[in-house]
Order: sequence, then C-alpha cells, then structure tokens
Amino acid sequence: MSLKEQIVMSQLPQHVAIIMDGNGRWAKSKGKIRLFGHKFGVRAVHNITEAAAELGIKYLTLYTFSTENWSRPLAEIKGIMSLLVSTIAEETETLLKNNVRLRVIGNNSLPDKVQAKLDECVKKTENNTGLTLVLALSYSSRWEITEAVRSIAKQVKDGAIDIDAIDQNTVQNNLSTSFMPDPELLIRTSGECRISNFLLWQIAYSELYFTDTLWPDFDKEELYKAIVEYQHRERRFGMTSEQLKK
Repeated sequence: MSLKEQIVMSQLPQHVAIIMDGNGRWAKSKGKIRLFGHKFGVRAVHNITEAAAELGIKYLTLYTFSTENWSRPLAEIKGIMSLLVSTIAEETETLLKNNVRLRVIGNNSLPDKVQAKLDECVKKTENNTGLTLVLALSYSSRWEITEAVRSIAKQVKDGAIDIDAIDQNTVQNNLSTSFMPDPELLIRTSGECRISNFLLWQIAYSELYFTDTLWPDFDKEELYKAIVEYQHRERRFGMTSEQLKK
C-alpha cells in the first residue's frame, strides 16, 4: 500500500504549517551558491501546494522569509526578492486553475515591487474556495504577538474593551492568523529541531514533525509520510488516554 493510500481522509489535518529549511545546504552539497537552492525550493513549494490541494487540506502555511532573514548577505536577499516576484507572476494562473487562495502574513516591509505582485495575486485569488496558501513573509511570531498586544492596548485605551474581559480569544482575534484555525501539524525540514520564531502562539498543541530531508528534496511522498505519522499520534490536549477513550 502506498503512503497516500495509508492516509485516512476523514482524519486529515485542516491546517499544515511548514518551516522550509535547507535550501542553502542543498545548494552547497552540489557546489552551487545558495540562491540555486532557493530556486529549487520553489519547485518544492509548487509540488507541496499541489499535493495539499489534492488531499483536501484547507490551509497550508509556509515560513517563506523571516524578519531575521533580513540580516543575510544583501546579494542573497536581492536574489530571493527577485525570485519571489517571478514566481508569483508564474504561479498566479496555476493557483486560479486549482482554486487556491493566496494570503500573506508579515510586517509589510517587503520591497514595493514584491508587495505589489503579492497584492495582485491575493486580489485575483480572493474568491477561490479550495486550499488557502498562506505565505509568512518578513514574519516573526514575536513581532506578531507584540502587534496583537499593541492592538489590544489601544482598544482598552479607546474604551472598546474592558481590561478584565481580555482572554485567550481576545489575543487570538488580534493575531494576523485570526482568519484560520491553528495548525494541527507543523513540519520542519533539514534536520533542525527548533521552531525559529514561527507561529509560537498557534502551535501550542500542534504535532511537531522533524525530517532530515532538505527542503528542495521534500516532495509529495515526504508530505504523505508526515501526515501518516501525524495520524498515528494521540492528541490529548492535556487529558489522559483514558479520558479520550470515553
């Protein structure tokens, strides 16, 4: 039985988040510059988005570029931004064809040309009803939580909410991810076992899956493997196994 056939379709995660790591090491292993790895990483994004849409997953969030990534060499940053523009231009029609909606989370510090292309694609795909592909661009979870705190503080100051009424839902509703459910499954490629400032609030009860596979080599079979592993885990949310069985 193939990996895809082992997936229980009634137990699919609604939301899968991925820390796409390993482009640079993949390129280095082939004697190429880091940007070469990023270009092949785009191919992996295409394939995994297609696989998620085919399975019927509702949300796929990809950690594409963190706020910390701005400290990388300027040539690499320029190359990534140029790659973003060309990729969005090339993939928009594919997203439309496959009923995929694009959304973006991040601090809006992208170059104007990149932001314009993103805004155009987001607008064109806003009525699609299949998979929602969420790109985390110039994103960090600490930034997101800080912005949520500022927003809530302003609402209290303006008298819109009472300070004693603030609860977890208040925080959730002021995050940039408030439009989607928390991820049930978080995948990180390349063998690194850390979260790297990604969706810290949202992954409180996510299942974490780490693989040694470098992102450019992460294909549909690798995604199926992660989902099968996820479906074999017991999600207790602080309860005991015995409580879940009742």
